[in-house]
Amino acid sequence: MAHDIRIVTEADLRRTVGLDLTAVDVVERAFAALADGGVVMPPILSMDLPQANGEVDVKTAYIPGLDGFAIKVSPGFFDNPRLGLPSLNGLMILFSARTGMVEAVFLDNGYLTDIRTAAAGAVAARHLAPDEVTTAGVIGTGVQARLQVQAAHLVRPFDRVLVHGRDPQRAARCAADLAATLGIEAEVTTDAETLVQRSQLVITTTPARAPVLQAEWLHPGLHITAMGSDQAGKTEIAPQALVRADLYVCDRVSQCAVSGELEAARAAGLLTDVTPPELGEIVTGRHPGRRSQSDITLCDLTGTGAQDTAIATHALAVSGSAGHRITV
Repeated sequence: MAHDIRIVTEADLRRTVGLDLTAVDVVERAFAALADGGVVMPPILSMDLPQANGEVDVKTAYIPGLDGFAIKVSPGFFDNPRLGLPSLNGLMILFSARTGMVEAVFLDNGYLTDIRTAAAGAVAARHLAPDEVTTAGVIGTGVQARLQVQAAHLVRPFDRVLVHGRDPQRAARCAADLAATLGIEAEVTTDAETLVQRSQLVITTTPARAPVLQAEWLHPGLHITAMGSDQAGKTEIAPQALVRADLYVCDRVSQCAVSGELEAARAAGLLTDVTPPELGEIVTGRHPGRRSQSDITLCDLTGTGAQDTAIATHALAVSGSAGHRITV
């Protein structure tokens, strides 16, 4: 029996799927579903390929009530720019949750991952950041640095963003892009500690394997979203900071324990007998979030297959007739 499959390119998706409050709500519902139970989400299949300076992650999840489920393949080969190629690419395959048949292939080169990752940062900020944020800071200068700041601005419309990165020129470009995109003041800071001290909301978006944010920099009324640690050995936040925070939240504890900030903390002998709450529990009210405006909160985002299924299902719904169909 013939079966139609939709093939949708990155260009198609960029015309139809954006980083907006709708996307944030889609991802928020995925976190709520994780807390509600019933989601089938196996561990991440992750390959570290040091010989090629690369890595590959495969993520998936089945969410009850959604018509489809996605399998996402996300390679990162970090010498590619020398060859004139992007470091990140990949695709998502959306299957019918009823029949298991392929419904769509999104040749997105990581675009949908970028959107759902930034949207998760907005969910964290919506539920954990102080009500009033005048200054946000971002450590990192890549695509996610830009998108995370844009996403946070959707839910906490701050007036100023501070940018810190290892390369001052890239930091300046990032700041200029954010100023133009958001119409706010953007400033480069050469010192990460100063950035943290001046901000109420800080996002870390680096591939660091040594902390870029120290525990002694924390101050009352600060929220941190750490989203760069997504493989074993990566760490952006000093382990003691997780202990000093009034509330430390994981997107998925089982993932953070092996590839997030929780991995380094437990390796240092911290939080070994503690199970942190998950973001879905905060979203659904099963666990209290920020209790006061002076609390220090920290959210550890490793990226979940539930987010991929949510954004892929959303992409199919809003893409209309974009792309083309093949019959197999």
